[in-house]
Amino acid sequence: MEFDFSPILKSWRFLANGLLVTLALAALCCAASLAMGILAGIGRVYGAKPLQWLITFYVDTMRAIPVLVVIVWIYFALPLVAGVSLPPFWSACLAITLHVAAYVTEITRAGIESIRPGQVRAAMALGFSQSQTIRKIILPQALVRVLPAIGSIVSVTIKDTAIASVIAVPEYMKQSETLAAQSFHPIEVFTFAMLIYFLVL
Repeated sequence: MEFDFSPILKSWRFLANGLLVTLALAALCCAASLAMGILAGIGRVYGAKPLQWLITFYVDTMRAIPVLVVIVWIYFALPLVAGVSLPPFWSACLAITLHVAAYVTEITRAGIESIRPGQVRAAMALGFSQSQTIRKIILPQALVRVLPAIGSIVSVTIKDTAIASVIAVPEYMKQSETLAAQSFHPIEVFTFAMLIYFLVL
C-alpha cells in the first residue's frame, strides 16, 4: 500500500481553519466551564441546602450522560422545547461547557474539602467573615491542590471538541472528514489528524 499525503499539503489552509475553530471552541469551553465549575463547587460546599441539592442533581446528571447526547439534545431538541435555536458552534460550546463544568464542580468541591477545618476556625477567630475566609484562605490553597486535575480537564475538553463534528461544526475533525471523503485518502488524512491532536495535547 502506498501512502499519499499530497491532499493534506494541498489543503493545509482548509485543515488549519478547522484547527483554529477547534482551539477557539476549546478555549471558550475551558474558560466558561472553569468559571461555572468553581462557582458551583463553592455553592455545593457553602450554599444553602436547596442550592446544594440542585447542584448535586446537575453534577450527577451531567456525569451520567455522554457529551454526545448533550450536544445533540441542545442542537436538535432545545429549539423544540424552548424555542431557542443556536448555531452549531454555540450549541457545541454550551453542551461541552455544561458537561465539563460538572467535573470541575466536583474537583473544586474536593479541593475545598481537603483544606483542614482548623484553618477556617482560625480565620473566624481572627475576625474574617465567611466570604473573606473562602476568598483569601480556602480557595487559593484548594485551587493549587486541584491544578493537576484541572490540567486533565483541559485535555479532555480539547478532545471533546472533536464530537462537535456530528452537528457540522467546522472544527478539525469535521474538516478532516470532509477532506478524506473528497480526496479518497482516509488513512493519510485521519493519521495526520491523530498526529495533530497528539501534538496539541
